[in-house]
This record gives sequence, structure tokens and C-alpha cells, in this order.
Amino acid sequence: FLLNLNAKLAFIAVAMLFGRAVWAQIRYSISEEQKDGAAVGNIAKDLGIDHRTLKERGFRIVSTSGESMFSLNQNDGVLYVNGKIDREDVCERSIQCLINLKIALENPLEIHYVIVEILDVNDHSPLFPENEKRLEIGESALPGARYPLQAARDPDSGSNSVQTYKLSHNDNFRLEIKDREEDGKIPILILHKPLDREVTKNIKLVLTALDGGRPPKSGSIEIFVDVQDINDNVPVFTKEAYTITLNENAPVGTTIVQVNATDLDEGKNGEVVYAFGNNVNYNLRRLFEVNSITGEIILTDRLDFEMKDKYEIDIQASDKGIVPHATVKSVIIKIVDVNDNAPEIEVTSFSNAIPEDSRPGTTVALISVTDLDSGETVLPGARFQLQAARDPDSGSNSVQTYKLSHTDYFRIEIIDRDEDGKAPVLVLQKPLDREITKSMKLQMTALDGGRPPKSGTMDIVIDVLDINDNAPDFTKATYTVTLNENAHVGTVALRVNATDLDEGQNGEVVYSLGHNVNYKLRKLFDVNPITGEIIVTGLLDFEIKDKYQIDIQASDKGIVPLTTDQIITIKIADINDNPPQIEVTSFSSAIPEDSKPGTTVALISVSDLDSEINGRVTCSFPEDIPFKLMPSSQENTYSLVTTSSLDRETISCYDITLEAKDAGQPPLSSVKSITVQVSDVNDNSPEFSFSPYAFYVMENNAPGKNLFSVSASDKDTGENSVVSYQIWRDGVENKYTSFININSENGEIYALKSFDFETVKTFQFQVVATDSGTPSLSSNVTVNVWTVDLWVPTYCTLHGIELEKYMLKL
Repeated sequence: FLLNLNAKLAFIAVAMLFGRAVWAQIRYSISEEQKDGAAVGNIAKDLGIDHRTLKERGFRIVSTSGESMFSLNQNDGVLYVNGKIDREDVCERSIQCLINLKIALENPLEIHYVIVEILDVNDHSPLFPENEKRLEIGESALPGARYPLQAARDPDSGSNSVQTYKLSHNDNFRLEIKDREEDGKIPILILHKPLDREVTKNIKLVLTALDGGRPPKSGSIEIFVDVQDINDNVPVFTKEAYTITLNENAPVGTTIVQVNATDLDEGKNGEVVYAFGNNVNYNLRRLFEVNSITGEIILTDRLDFEMKDKYEIDIQASDKGIVPHATVKSVIIKIVDVNDNAPEIEVTSFSNAIPEDSRPGTTVALISVTDLDSGETVLPGARFQLQAARDPDSGSNSVQTYKLSHTDYFRIEIIDRDEDGKAPVLVLQKPLDREITKSMKLQMTALDGGRPPKSGTMDIVIDVLDINDNAPDFTKATYTVTLNENAHVGTVALRVNATDLDEGQNGEVVYSLGHNVNYKLRKLFDVNPITGEIIVTGLLDFEIKDKYQIDIQASDKGIVPLTTDQIITIKIADINDNPPQIEVTSFSSAIPEDSKPGTTVALISVSDLDSEINGRVTCSFPEDIPFKLMPSSQENTYSLVTTSSLDRETISCYDITLEAKDAGQPPLSSVKSITVQVSDVNDNSPEFSFSPYAFYVMENNAPGKNLFSVSASDKDTGENSVVSYQIWRDGVENKYTSFININSENGEIYALKSFDFETVKTFQFQVVATDSGTPSLSSNVTVNVWTVDLWVPTYCTLHGIELEKYMLKL
């Protein structure tokens, strides 16, 4: 048939006492998309059945899971395709697509099971739910971070379904494929090289899904990765040095210079504001101010060259990040003298003498900073300017150096500001990790140059601020739970739990269903975003599916959230919630009453959608009838057969109630009533109402006149009970039978001649009553006939009256 067919015959003959029923099984394979009328296989030929008897024996499909897809030709026994078959419509997402047909013949009864396997052809390409996918990934994401993607779907099955994925070439991501069994293969995007938004803001990837066809079909999706900024860049001044010359008579409000700094970050992280550095003293702040937005340094008081001819001002540029980064730049303003002062002579006398052994450098005060916050995103080399210690002494007796207590994370750097003294700068030399060290306490010591030197100390407390650098971590490697299929809506199946080492919003975990959880699963299950409880939201049915794998996603609440996925397995336990089903296939409207014991009347199939013990079914019916159930080679299939002879004239109809009961606790059962009609066979001969018959006939009767009638009845029905009559003429000469004849339909006997008493006084003959059965049955009856004589009249006188007198002679 130019088709890929595989026919396997397995014959099982079940011999009964006086009758038989035959079962056979055939399997064919055809590819989907066959044209209407394509031949599947010659069932009659494969079973060895004479095709000339097919119509007579009622060759037909009696039960099927897809009867409308096939037709059976009673002339040649070939099974044909009805219309175009699309495997994806018939057996959606099934590994094997099997159509079961039940074929029956009568006289004798034969049941044949035909399995048609619909083979998949690669007629579909993989298809993603969307044409493009946009991901937002923070540049703080660490290598190894995983991002599950939605899988492509291919309606084809087996090797023609999605087999692999390919990712376009890139430097930052690689692809991992996870096999989820029934849910197919899931692509997971994995970061293997850190992202840097300042280098690449956007990355375009192409994910291609390929099936296993030859040649393979494919589908693709564009993935746009938007790299989310973190505050990992400090502002940078556009000039290495700012040196300005300004006349001492410059008016108040003069814009001296405009500094400018840029930050490679974006948003708030890249917005720069300006301010004086921490070490700018009151006198400088009185003379100058800085515009926080524009960076303009403006003169706010009069200058005097004779008081000071140069100013060095620290300008700090900071971004607006949650943990701001700052850079300090020194601006040098040189004052130009103008001739605005006449010579003066000033004499200062002291009222008290100074002892010659007075020591200079007495410490008056030390100004210190007691707290310094920092963020764990700060990179090594980051600088934090500290306020300098003050020493009223001068020269070598003033502050000469600073020392920092031992630490692996910071070192101290000293900047000489000439007249403003030496300023300490704290420099980060090792990355911070809040999850290891949340805070640290340092001590900085300022030393002057005296002999011996005097010192002052300051405690520096560093609180390491959290960034979102830890993804949630599930507390269990696997989650598996078993749930009864009758679990009520609202039942908590299990609770997942994930923790996050970060703090605050970065450490708060919320739960959701993963991106690859399809619509059907979302109708059955939901997850509480706060508690992680997996809740039943739909009706579970073991008979539809006995196991679910659900992707649960745990995410933190960071500005750029980090996520982790975990697969949970929910196994559905069967309960006895389905009663058995009874299917009865009757092969004739009635069974002949002369059927031999063991004759098959009908085929009975029982089924139960439950599994194991809940699906074990027994079938029974009352024992006081001449039938029994015989198990067949097919599981849960019985033949209803006769156990003794039937007599339609005694019982013409049997109403049988079948009961199917499963083995569950408590057991469920169902009943089905079938009616077996006993059809008549010609097993009764006609019976005459009298035997023998005796009749009297007047002589001299008129020919053609009805003389008398006989009557017979038959207990059978239909044609078998229709009686016809005839006079038995067995070849022996009986001259008297020529005097009469009989109506074959009603048994009325009429004269062919006139009777004469003197010639025929009495005679007898046989009447045969025959039914219309095949073969016909008959019975005889003897009919005795006497002729009545009417003798010659005589005359007599009575009271003078002459009377005519007749005498009847027998």
C-alpha cells in the first residue's frame, strides 16, 4: 500500500463446549498527513477471511477511540483513512499515538483488535512564545548567575520535537540545557564573564531551537540584555590641575573658575554635585563658595594680597548613588597684588616676658571624625579624605605624620597642603564584603615632630553597606511531595524556603512560578510570594497526570533583583474516585433458540480509570439464567455465552443486569442492563385441533360447496408458524379423494362431485398441515367422512290428511 505499515498478527482461539469465539490483533503504522482515502491495510487478507463473506457477516468497526478517522470497506476488507490525519490534533504531546479499533464479524462471532499507530512527520518548526525577550541584569551579577528562559514548543513528538538550543556568539554568556522529561528541554542563560555597563550597555543575543528532523527545523528568539547600572565609578575631573590668578581687588560675586567632573555611571549614579572638601576651613568658606550644580567657584568676600597671596581649596565631586562616590580636586587661586596700601609702621610691645624655656607646640585641640560609612561596591584605590588634626604649635612641632592601626583593607596616605598642614586620606586596598565583615573599627594617630613627639588619636568606625551581590539560596536541594488527587482547592502541597545573605531589601526573598511554568500548571498551582507555600488552585486528577514538575523562582527585592530557580516534584496519588465502566458490544438483535451451549452472545469490556488495586475490576450477573461470562485473552474483556439450550416458546427474552465492581476501599461499582432476545427456529410442527376428524355429508350435494374444515396451529412465530394444508395423496389409488379438495390457506374442504349414498357410504383420507419454516415441519390427521342418505318419500294419512314422509338413513 506504499505505506510504512507493520502488521503483526496474534491469533488466540478460545474453544467453547459447542461454540467458539475468535480474537486476533493486528497492528499497522501509517504516517500522519495521509490523503483522504489512503489505504491503511487489508484487514480481511491479513486475518485470512474470505472477502466474499464480509457483507453477509456484518464486517464492521464496533468500537474505537477514533472511528471517524477510518472506514472499513465490506467489499475488499481494506481499512481506509477518512480525511487528513494530523497527529498533533489526535495525540497532543503523546509519545506514542495509538488508535484502537475493534472489528467484529458474525456467524460465527469473531472479534479483532486493530491498532493503528500514527507516525509523526516533521511538519512543525520549533516556536518560542515570544519573538523577543528582554532581560535586565545588573552589572554586579557574579559569574555563574543563571537566568532560565522560556522553552520553545514543537507540536511534533519524539526526535522531531525540540532537541537542542544554540546561542549566538558572545563574550559574556553561555547556554545550559536542562531536560525536564515531559516538559521538554529548557534553555538556561548563564553569565560566565562579568558585565560592565560602561563598556557595553546592551547585548543582543539570538537563541535558536532545533528539532531532530532530517533536515532539522528551527525557530529563534532575540534576547536583549539591558545591563543595569550599579554605582561602580567615581566622578573624574576633566582637568588634572586647576590654577587661577585673581586680582586682590576682584569684586564679590566674581566667578573665579568652573570645575567639571564626569561619572560613567547613569541615572542618579552618574549625576555629579560639587561641594567643599572636608578640610576646607571656616576662613576659606567665608571667602569662597561653590555652586553645587555647575561647579562654579564664586568670590564671596574681599581679598587682600597683603594678608594672603595664595589659596588652595579642596573641591569635592560626588555622585548621587545610594552609596555615593566622591573625588577631591585641589584648586589653587593665586592673588595678584595691586597698589592699594600705603606703607605703615606697626609697633607691638609685650607686657609679659616669655620664659626662654617655654616649649612650643602645646596641643590645644584635636578635631576628629568618629564615623565613616562605605559601600562593598567600592573598588580598591578608592580614597576617603579625613579631617586633619590641628596642633597650635608651629614648625616641626606641628602635625607631621599619621599612623593607622593594622588592617588588611585600608592604608593611610598623607597629603601636604603647605600652610594648611598635612591632611590624611584613607585608601581602600582590598575589596569589602559585608557578608564577611559588617563593620570594622580603626584607630588613626596624629603625631607631631616634637622630641618626644606628642600624639592624638581618632576612632574610625566603618559600616560596610550592603549591595545586592548574593542570590537567594534554597535550603533544600530537592523538593518532592505526594498529594492525593482529591486534594481540595487551597491545600498547601509543600513549602519552599530560600535565604539571602544580603540585608534589607536585598535580603528579602519573594517567591513566584518560574517563567517556563505553562498556563495549565498555573491553573492548578500557585505559590504564596511571602511564605513560599505551594497551593492547589485547581482540580487534580491522577487519571490525567500523575506527576508535575514545577519551576519555583526565589527573587530578592534589590534594585536589580537576583533570582534562583528550584524544581519541585509533586506526585499525585490515586484514590478510588472512578467507578468501573461497562461497554457491551452486541452482535445480533437476537440469538437463535437452537444455539448450542457456549455460543457467544455479546462481548463485554470493563474498564476503570483508576490504577493498581483501585483499577482492578470484576464483572458478574445473576446465576439463575442460562448464560455465563467467559474471560478472554484481552484483559478486562469477557464473552457472554450460553450455558444450556434455549427455548423461545418458554422464555423469549432475558433482561440481564451486569455489575462491575473494583477492588478499591470502599469499592465502587456500576451496573448495565442488556436485553437478549431469543429468536425463533422452526422446532415445532403444526398441531391439529382434533384427531381424528369426523364429518357427515348429505348425498346429492352441489359440486364446489364447502363441506367442512380442519384447523392446525404452530407454536413458532413468523414464517415458522404459517400453516398450509393439503390432502395426502401417497400414490395409492384412493378414488374417493377425487371427490374433494382443500383450501391450502384455511383448511376448508369442498366437494368436487356430488356424493351418492348408494355408491359411497363412508370413506377416509389424510390431511397434511405444513409450516413455512426452513426446513418445514408437518403433521397429518385422519378425516372420516359419512354420506347421509335421503330416501324416497312415502305417503301416509293422518286424520284424513295425506302427509309426505321422509326417512333419514345413515
